[in-house]
This record gives sequence, structure tokens and C-alpha cells, in this order.
Amino acid sequence: MHVPELEPIYTTTGAESIGRFVAARYALPEPLACRLMNRGFNDVYLITSASGARYVFRLSHHRARGPADVRTETDFLAHLARCGVPVAAAVPARDGTLFAHGEAAEGVRDGVLFHAIEGRTPDVASQSDARANGVTLARLHDAAMSYRPDAPLYRLDLDHLLHRPLARIQQLCGLIGAHDGDFLQDIAARTATRIEAMQGLTWTHCHGDCHGFNARIGADGTAVFFDFDDGGPGYLAYDLSVFLWAKLSFGRRFHAAWRAFVDGYRSVRAISTADFEAAHAFVIVRHIWLMGEQASRSPEWGSENVRWVTQQRDFLEGWEAEHGADRLL
Repeated sequence: MHVPELEPIYTTTGAESIGRFVAARYALPEPLACRLMNRGFNDVYLITSASGARYVFRLSHHRARGPADVRTETDFLAHLARCGVPVAAAVPARDGTLFAHGEAAEGVRDGVLFHAIEGRTPDVASQSDARANGVTLARLHDAAMSYRPDAPLYRLDLDHLLHRPLARIQQLCGLIGAHDGDFLQDIAARTATRIEAMQGLTWTHCHGDCHGFNARIGADGTAVFFDFDDGGPGYLAYDLSVFLWAKLSFGRRFHAAWRAFVDGYRSVRAISTADFEAAHAFVIVRHIWLMGEQASRSPEWGSENVRWVTQQRDFLEGWEAEHGADRLL
């Protein structure tokens, strides 16, 4: 077998190739039209069948966490759909499975075909869109109470969300000569200690990335969720915190949207005092998680393109000082 002298760590698969891959595995009316929509943590393609039906095909990227847990993800989506939760469900392949594997130059990659969601992209400052997100997340957590995953690959615990991402950031800091490694270690340790001291935190099956834009707003105002790639069993407070973080990180000040999100959630199910307080501590966890994800991509994206990761001291220190003990008013 010929081994290339220059080995890829990532390849972008052409749209025509994806079209052939999907046509071979899914019983869709042909011919299929395919175009690349987005390249990021995963590659996402829009598939349009001969009948005009639209689908989204997601080709999972190799991640520092390990392989995509497409089996648990698609099984959870099927459960949510049966419970009436508005989500983009996976489309069964010809063999009945809800995911597929493809051989790329860098190794096996997992793919899932989803029904495309109609509707518009949520507005970042919209209180009604935020409330709709809160309602759907609460419905998701209600449905999760009757879901029993079979050997999920990942648990959204502090090791997965905080400690391992921190190690990736510190590795990047060493690579580029940044000097915030000790500060990050200290704030991560204080945050972990605070969370571990909290009693009665709820464990659920999380969406994992409910920042407000992994949804479409339907004509009736319902938020339909997609992109469960970072989901799994974990802290309910973390699932809440992602939305809070999204509204107040990187200079955003959309406090009203956060309150509307909480109101929407509480219109379906209660939030315990412990979970609500913990959500504020988990904002730091979420920020470090994202920093770690970005840092892990430096071999592909280049260390200079993720240097921002080492420039987050002000946000983290400010959040800890302002919300380390008191909830956001």
C-alpha cells in the first residue's frame, strides 16, 4: 500500500462526492443536488432530492475529545421526536441505521443525514426567540427523564468540559510562548471546587450546545433544535449556562434575552435554585471548553488563528469577580 509522503490531517470532501455517498446509502429520489454549507467543527452539506425535499448531511470532524457519538446522538433524537420535542431528526439509511461511515484520506469519518428545518435563524437579541429556545430546552429535558442511553461515549462532567480542555489550552500556551497557563489553572481549580461543593445539581441528557443558534424559529414561533453533536449525559446547569454564556461573552450584553430564556424554560418546568446558581459558575466552564476546542485545532487552523484563546483573562476574571458568589440579576 502506498503511503503518501505528505499526510493530511483534514480533508474537505467535495460536494459531488458527498452526493454520491448519500445516494448510495439513502433511498432518496435522484438525482441529488449537493453543496457545502459550512466547514467548521464539522462539515455540513445541503442535499436536495429530485422531489425538492431538502436534507442536511453532517460529516463529523476528528475532534480532540474522540470520535463522534453518532449512535447515542441519533438514538436520543429519535426519542425526542417520539416525545414530540421539535428537533431535526435523523433520516434512516437503506439498512435502517441512522448514521453512516465513510473513508476519507485522514481516516474514517461519521456522517448523519437530517431532515432540513424550515424557519429563520434566531435573532441574537430577540427576547421572543430566546424564550422559544428556553421552552424547547425545557421540553427536551422533560423528555430526557424517560431516556436511558446505552453506553454513551461521553459524559459532560468536569473532566470532559473543563480539565481536558484546560490541558489543550496549556499545550497551546507552551507552543506559542503565552504566559496565562498558571492563571487558567487557578481559575479552573476554583471553579471546579465551587461546582463540586454545590449540592443537589440535576443530571440529565444535555443538548450540549444550546447557545441560541442551533435552532430555527418556525412560523408559529417554535424553536426547532439541531446540532446535538456535543450532547450527552451531563449537568442540567451546564445546558442552561451555554445560553447565558452566549448572551454575555465576547462583549455581548443581552441580559434581557437571558431572562426571557429562563422565563420560557420555567413556563414548562422548574429550575432548582441549585441549578440556577450553578449555571453562572458553568459560564467559566463553557468558556474554557470553547477555548480548549479551538486550541486543539491549531494543527489544522494554525496557531496564529487560535491565538485569541490566550487572551481571555479579562473576561474570565471579570465573570468570576462579578458572579462568583451571586447570581446575575
